[in-house]
Amino acid sequence: MSETKIVTGFLSALEDLDIDRALSYAAPEIVYQNVPLPPARGLAAVEKTLRAMSRYGSGFEARIHNIAANGPIVLTERTDVLEAGAWRAEFWVCGTFRVEDDRITLWRDYFDWATFLGASAKGLGGVLLSALNARPRASRKTTAA
Repeated sequence: MSETKIVTGFLSALEDLDIDRALSYAAPEIVYQNVPLPPARGLAAVEKTLRAMSRYGSGFEARIHNIAANGPIVLTERTDVLEAGAWRAEFWVCGTFRVEDDRITLWRDYFDWATFLGASAKGLGGVLLSALNARPRASRKTTAA
């Protein structure tokens, strides 16, 4: 399987919130890092991180704009969409993946924290508007005089 197909299969499994299938693309020595956060090293640590994300999130989408491979390295430019109930955040991400022996050994994502925080605030605003619109309105009764 080509390196790009492995990466897109992995991201597709994450979109389906199928952690077991996603992990089937990962090597035992995988390293996952959202820069500048500390990396999760090894399959067990990555599994713990992904399961925590799926516990708190209700949806994920990876809209790939560009993908390129050079040997074992695959670069993605994408928009990630995170959902948790009514909250939704869309933000730009560049990812670096290393694929060796048909398994991902490195997954490193880079994104702009200001953009992520802005998208999060926008998502929170959407939750608040949704809650306000769902509130029952006091009825106004008019009586004829």
